[in-house]
Amino acid sequence: MAVSAYFEGTPEASAGRDIAAINITPLVDVLLVLLIIFMVAAPVVTRSIDLDLPHPTPNETPRPQTIRLGIDASGELHWNDAVQPLSALEALMAVEAQRSTPGKEPLLQIDASGDADYGRVARVLAAARNAGLDRIVFVQR
Repeated sequence: MAVSAYFEGTPEASAGRDIAAINITPLVDVLLVLLIIFMVAAPVVTRSIDLDLPHPTPNETPRPQTIRLGIDASGELHWNDAVQPLSALEALMAVEAQRSTPGKEPLLQIDASGDADYGRVARVLAAARNAGLDRIVFVQR
C-alpha cells in the first residue's frame, strides 16, 4: 500500500488521484436500449379479448311529463304558464299524481323568483308532497 506524501489540501495531492465518479453514459445507453426493446415487444404481447356486449334497444323510453311551476315576486303561481290560485294548484297536482304510472312520474320544475315569499314556496312544496309528486326540482337562473 502506497502512502502519499502530499497533504489533502494542496494542488499536488489532487493531481495524482483518481476521481471517484459514476460514469452515467453506459447506464443511459442500456436504459434506452431496454426502452426500445419494450416498445417493440409490447404490441406483440397484447392479446384481444372477445366480449359479448349488450346491444342498445332501438326504442327509447318516453320522457316523463314535465310540469313548469313559476312563483313570481308578487306571489302569483304559474302552472305551465297559466296563472292559478293555490287552491286550484293542489287539485292540479293531485290529478297529475294520479295520472302517472310507476316509473313515469311527472317532474315538477319550480322556478321561484329570488324575491318570492319563502312561505309561499314552502306551501307549494307541501302541496306537492301531499299530492304525491315526489320528483321536484328547482330551476336555477
